[in-house]
Amino acid sequence: MSALSELFEETALAAGIAVLDVYHAGASAVVKVDGSPVTEADLRAEAVIFERLAKVSPGTPIVGEEAAAAGCAPAVEDGSFYLVDPLDGTKEFIARRDDFTVNIALIEDGKPIAGIVYAPALRRAYVAAGGIAQRLEIDRFGRVCDRREIRARARETTIIAVASRSHSCAETERFLARHRVQQCTSVGSSLKFCLLAEGQADVYPRFGRTMEWDTAAGDAVLSAAGGTVRRLDGSVLRYGKCRQASDCDFANPHFVAWAAAPPEGWC
Repeated sequence: MSALSELFEETALAAGIAVLDVYHAGASAVVKVDGSPVTEADLRAEAVIFERLAKVSPGTPIVGEEAAAAGCAPAVEDGSFYLVDPLDGTKEFIARRDDFTVNIALIEDGKPIAGIVYAPALRRAYVAAGGIAQRLEIDRFGRVCDRREIRARARETTIIAVASRSHSCAETERFLARHRVQQCTSVGSSLKFCLLAEGQADVYPRFGRTMEWDTAAGDAVLSAAGGTVRRLDGSVLRYGKCRQASDCDFANPHFVAWAAAPPEGWC
């Protein structure tokens, strides 16, 4: 296990403890300016992650969802930085569904080169570093008890899609129909990328709004497993569009994640 993988695993597992503490106690939410919900779990987990990453990499900027919402995002264009979503799938968390995740990624030159997606209620994590993606099983004490390498599957005759439970739209339905998708599973949070990465699905179209911290860790896992995330013009999804701290925009364009190379003429 690389030092980066170890850092991400220890940090995500520690943040997961903070998330589960709030989850079991019962979470209430407030609505941010952008209309998205935030809970005490988001804030506690982000604090844990920032503290640990800053201690190990004091010179590397950290972009976190809640810090950015508070106007504290650093300028990161074309550099190395961490992207953090302390609780992806907050709506699932509030509704007491288990598919919410802790997400940490390292970005270099616009690409996610390492990341972890941890689903604490499911006791499952996916980590990527050094071009290797792994699925981790977590025991009831919050420790890794099993790990295995995962790979995305080659394109199958029958296409299986995953889509957002909370953010479906007509454009998604048209995409699924155009590509003759025969089976579609609705899943919350960044776990959709991970299902592609471990060979359970083929495509994840996303035409609703997402932010860079929503996708970076899952993108890292899927890329290490052999998949790809493409914008609708066919280019690879990139990260780090914040040119100056006073004018940061971390919104993603629409994209489609693929387990294998996209078919010709897909977009």
